[in-house]
Amino acid sequence: MGVDDEKRWEMIERLIAAESAGKQPRLFSSQRTLFGIPSELDRELQAFAANSNASVGEAVEAGKSAGETAAESKVERATSDTSASDVPANQVASKRPQRVSHPLEPVFDERSRVLVLGTMPSPKSRETGFYYNHPQNRFWPVMARIFDEPVPQGNEQKRELCLKHGVALWDVLASCEIEGAKDGTIAECVPNNLALVTDKAPIEAVFCTGAKAAELYGRYCKVQTGMDCIKLPSTSPANAAWSLDDLVEAYRPIADFCR
Repeated sequence: MGVDDEKRWEMIERLIAAESAGKQPRLFSSQRTLFGIPSELDRELQAFAANSNASVGEAVEAGKSAGETAAESKVERATSDTSASDVPANQVASKRPQRVSHPLEPVFDERSRVLVLGTMPSPKSRETGFYYNHPQNRFWPVMARIFDEPVPQGNEQKRELCLKHGVALWDVLASCEIEGAKDGTIAECVPNNLALVTDKAPIEAVFCTGAKAAELYGRYCKVQTGMDCIKLPSTSPANAAWSLDDLVEAYRPIADFCR
């Protein structure tokens, strides 16, 4: 301890002794005063302590808020850093409409008497190169049932089934904007030229597989063929309200026209 510190402590001891003897006004306090009335210094010390505690509390809360803000900012940065380039392209593409052009040739020959039209081949059909080729689509099991044939297993067997029974296959649209295989998102439509089929085959009836195909046919294609279409329920797995047996009964008129 230095000389100055010793002198200070000696002065404090003298002041405390003078207080105790009643010769000096109170400067120091033990928080115990006459009749329980705190001295002015006690009150000042209490106010100082309260202010100190409040400041400490504010500092703690400020620290918490700063920590939370920093954590939120970190999350925001992490989120903003996840750009579209970090997401697989097939996932990004499936969530917004794309311009799609019809890649498949119509299936028909000079014996075709019924024209069956969808809207646009699904992504799976475009990938595999033939109509209604999603593995859960029930079109081919239905067609096999109405013609009393085995379910065709490949594109060539499917083509042969249609041609054997006088069925032509195509779609209403040559191109459109569509999100995945969702017909409800179809926009900016360009129709197919159905005369490529009807001018070469003795088509007697047009069937559309689903409400959207029938709507688009009426809007764009009826003027080409001069025929109303017969609307059939969709065989898509999304149309779960229709059982396979129900679909078979709905599609039987196709076979009736082909006899």
